[in-house]
Amino acid sequence: MTLKKNNSLFNIFISVVVVALPTMLEQILSVLMQYVDTAMVGRLGANATAAVSTSTTITWLVGSIPVAFGVGAMTQIAQAIGSGEHHKISQVAKASLVFAIGVGAVVEIICLAACPFVASWMGASAEVAPAATRYFFWISVPIIFKSLNIILSAAIRATKDTKTPMYIGVGANILNVVLDYLLIYTFNLGVDGAAYATCISAIFSGVMTLMVFLRHKEFKMEGPILSIEREIISRMWRLSLPVLLINVASTSGYVVFAGLVSHMGTIIFAAHSIAVGAEELFYIGGYGFKSAANTMVGISYGEQNHDKYHAVCVSSILATVLIMTLSGVLLYVFATPLMGFFTNDSDVIALGSKVLKMVAFNEPFFGLYIISEGIYYGLGRTKYPFVVEFGGMWLVRILSTYIGIHYFGFGLVGVWCCMIADNVLKAIMLAVPVRWLWKK
Repeated sequence: MTLKKNNSLFNIFISVVVVALPTMLEQILSVLMQYVDTAMVGRLGANATAAVSTSTTITWLVGSIPVAFGVGAMTQIAQAIGSGEHHKISQVAKASLVFAIGVGAVVEIICLAACPFVASWMGASAEVAPAATRYFFWISVPIIFKSLNIILSAAIRATKDTKTPMYIGVGANILNVVLDYLLIYTFNLGVDGAAYATCISAIFSGVMTLMVFLRHKEFKMEGPILSIEREIISRMWRLSLPVLLINVASTSGYVVFAGLVSHMGTIIFAAHSIAVGAEELFYIGGYGFKSAANTMVGISYGEQNHDKYHAVCVSSILATVLIMTLSGVLLYVFATPLMGFFTNDSDVIALGSKVLKMVAFNEPFFGLYIISEGIYYGLGRTKYPFVVEFGGMWLVRILSTYIGIHYFGFGLVGVWCCMIADNVLKAIMLAVPVRWLWKK
């Protein structure tokens, strides 16, 4: 591979790290803030925790919808920047804003209409249902602002400006925690206070992101906001729909997977749930590099610079595997103290620590899967990752777990082996073709 001096492998590696770090730090701080948020609600008692947790899986699914369109915006803008097509950048910027508002409005209307039924759908008890319903209502009110934040932040990151979304995200999370403390404890509003805090912080992040987007030097939107070329809109749909299907397949798979484990007993389900939440902090690094890879691969493709694309792929994969290996080591070492942070039950701690130490060896493979997906997205190839995600989640993880539990008496260790096998298989199936995705 021959690169010009300013595009050397080392320089590309540094560029990938610089672009990825703010997103990675933003997500790490967000998870830490969620830990604090969960702990604050948890002090109110089991019913309060149940009221907030009732709609968690639905919230994941709702949040994944604008994320999919954010990928469409990021990929098109990065490729347009690489090719120097300023008119196209303007067109995609307008499409991003229209989709952010439209997607947010549609999802918000659906959630508000479904609000009275969510608690019963999720099996909430009579004591929990009223608070759970109110909580879901208030976190549904700002969905349009969440959509603006997610899609427009992705557009901003496509310009390699990852610091600004980080500042907004950190500010919103700090605001949420401060409001949580004031509304939950000072004003004694309990679960309702937590809902108000989430609502206000989401509105704050959406408004701030919109202001930055409208003033951004790359997004000089020309002409009426709705005058968007049909090809831009069509490509937004073609890029976003497979990612949306990936998110739906993944989220629904997690719900079914958790449901299978929930029938294995209270101790096992508690250990599983806590371990899944504890592991989240340790794979955040991979998602930071995924966003950077999406942006820089898109720019390389727009420039039609195959050597730069190759260097970005090598650098992204190397950096991600390294940081995920480090995460795996830390997860293995701190598995027991981490479980002890969330529970005092010795049986839960022992079982949860065991599966966390197992999954620690899986972290580099999970990182390889994540970063490979980002490379596909940067090239605008989103269909194959959907096939891999659907097959891995439903045929490897879910089906093997079902068979293992019902026919072979699997315990939690066996179930997590199925999960690890899913991640390893998806990593191999996505990573191997990367070299030949875009030939010179």
